[in-house]
Amino acid sequence: MCQSLKNKILLIRERMRKEDLNHLIIPQSDPHLSEYLADHWKVISWCSGFTGSAGTVVISMNHVGLWTDSRYFIQARNELKDTPIELHEVHDTKTTYRKWLYNILREGDRVGMDGSLFSMKEVRELKKMIHGENANMVTDFTGHYDSWDLRPALPSAKIFEFDVRYAGMPRKDKLSRIREEMRQSDVEWHLLTMLDDVAWTLNLRGKDVPYNPVFYGFCLIGHEETYLMVDTEKISNVLVRELERDGVFVAPYRKAYDLRVMVDEQILIDPALCNSQIFQQFDKKLVREGKSIPSTMKACKQKVEIMHIRDSMVKDGIALTHAFKWLEDTLKGRTVSEYEFSRKIIECRSNREGYFGESFPAIIGYNANGAIVHYRPPENGSADIRPEGILLCDTGGQYIDGTTDITRTIALSDPSNEVRRDFTLVLKGHIALDKVRFPRGTAGVQLDTLARQFLWSDGKNYGHGTGHGVGYFLNVHEGPQGYSYGTSGRAVTVLKEGMLSSNEPGFYKEGYYGIRLENLLLVVSDEQKGYLRHEHMTLFPFDASLIQLDLLTLEEKHWINDYHVEVYERLAPHLDDDHKAWLREKCVSI
Repeated sequence: MCQSLKNKILLIRERMRKEDLNHLIIPQSDPHLSEYLADHWKVISWCSGFTGSAGTVVISMNHVGLWTDSRYFIQARNELKDTPIELHEVHDTKTTYRKWLYNILREGDRVGMDGSLFSMKEVRELKKMIHGENANMVTDFTGHYDSWDLRPALPSAKIFEFDVRYAGMPRKDKLSRIREEMRQSDVEWHLLTMLDDVAWTLNLRGKDVPYNPVFYGFCLIGHEETYLMVDTEKISNVLVRELERDGVFVAPYRKAYDLRVMVDEQILIDPALCNSQIFQQFDKKLVREGKSIPSTMKACKQKVEIMHIRDSMVKDGIALTHAFKWLEDTLKGRTVSEYEFSRKIIECRSNREGYFGESFPAIIGYNANGAIVHYRPPENGSADIRPEGILLCDTGGQYIDGTTDITRTIALSDPSNEVRRDFTLVLKGHIALDKVRFPRGTAGVQLDTLARQFLWSDGKNYGHGTGHGVGYFLNVHEGPQGYSYGTSGRAVTVLKEGMLSSNEPGFYKEGYYGIRLENLLLVVSDEQKGYLRHEHMTLFPFDASLIQLDLLTLEEKHWINDYHVEVYERLAPHLDDDHKAWLREKCVSI
């Protein structure tokens, strides 16, 4: 493997020399700035061996580095071991690849990149830094792809209609709402570049990207007509006619890079979501920079969507009841690999009506592997789960009526006092965020501390955000809201009714265990005028054997007991006697 990577890097450097490049930046991205990528766009995985969903590679003439965040430190160390690639751990703005480049750039250096994989916002920031050092930036370099033998083709799966009985609103009505916002912003056109924005707006879905039911395409919305730019082979004649009836006309995918010929009036584009090559084609005088209109619309779930989400949570809870009971029963006679259990969960979910697939790669971490925040058990060589220690399971399903994301940490034997204490501190934070009432206008950053406070009191913390937005039969990680520290867009977005987000505090002791507890929360109106609160949507018990009871307040004990009563009452009517008895035992009062 090491020799193979060395050869790839040598070939890339040869092509860099032909273009007189000193450095090449390779992001984990596609032309839509997606988190999960089709194989065609997994450039970092190809050139480095790193398979995480967040990272940047920089290739210079005497150094190759991968920069990634705390979710992937352990994974990256393992995957980059014995390779010529150095891991750079990103802890803050002082440890980013940009800062590294800034420190080593020399006057006259040329820095290359494929600009279609960077947002306009990122390119501006890079240009400011690089030009400030009297270096030059080349934003149309694609020579490194020439070294990629047997590069996977772009996906070709058919696009399909998302039934309005699930979508809740016809695409014609969604387009009308968007156009009303456009009129208020005094723009004639609005360009959608994010795959989930396009899919939500047009009530279409696809299979181009793993785990997210979306398709590669751009959408240009005008006041009279809308253009969907996709690979036309992926859309049937019947669907084309359906779209045309709603004023939506299909055009080739590459048309998105040649829109300047038809756009001669004000166009609204989000520079943080649009790749630089698309963005820069337009006359600067015509571009109105602003947030994507559908991004906030789709984040606030409608009544029909919420009804279906509740149904999908019941289905998911039933599937997990079957899976975890199977694990418990099977461990009495043999071990179960992490990978085997991940497949069992898929099998149990696939028995539920409307199941479409996983919403992200299953994280099944036994003992020390649980401390690898985004650990994905390999088919060959994953750990054997034994009836001892603890197990972290973070999984999710895509159903035609909802997207799920749940994490539970369970004990497989009598846990130590240390594990119980850490689990209980995480649970207390989870409950605190679930229960909080907050005034309208509150942002996620103002609530994030609630989930960390008990760990902080013990001198502990976790390096990831507390929660992310969740789509509706769309991306499991959906903007714009979330619960996080800092000043990121997710952190400072104001929370509104109908927003669905995860609540997932955790604690990770490297080399020993990981603990994370996750439910999905819906923002709803509170009885107190001017206030909001959360409704938990996820339905599955917490492992009571891991709770240190003397750390809980009476109110927290009531919350757990009430939650377990709700779980049992919602799931039990759909279970046979054996699974009902198992669930009753897990929902025991504390």
